[in-house]
Amino acid sequence: MTFYIFLLACCAAASTGIIFKPGSWYESLRKPAFTPPNWLFPVAWTTIYLLIAWAGYRLTLLPGNETALALWSAQIALNTLWTPVFFGANRIVAGMIILALLWLVVAAMLWLALRLDVITGLILFPYLAWLTVAAALNFSIMRKNR
Repeated sequence: MTFYIFLLACCAAASTGIIFKPGSWYESLRKPAFTPPNWLFPVAWTTIYLLIAWAGYRLTLLPGNETALALWSAQIALNTLWTPVFFGANRIVAGMIILALLWLVVAAMLWLALRLDVITGLILFPYLAWLTVAAALNFSIMRKNR
């Protein structure tokens, strides 16, 4: 049952992508050559959200999990916030700030998760890797579209 609570939180975060679609504004932006193809985003995020939910569930099973679970809560809130700010409000700089904070929170959560349980920490690596790509993409878009 606990896993499904984490999955529900991830589904809520993912739903912002249904509400605030990239659309013509995003298509009109100058983007870097390393921009992933559009089809990759839903595939990557679906996989990552499942991993985030699984990691959250695993964290609940570990003693000393309080800070890691607080970081899990912070990351899902920041994750949920980015899409309406970037795609909904078309605020590239604000999106970059949110993404930088999200990256830091996920890096701290991953570090703590590794200390509590190596497998849980490893489950979070694809998330941090994808956020690194997303941050580089957001930063490049910010620089190319002043």
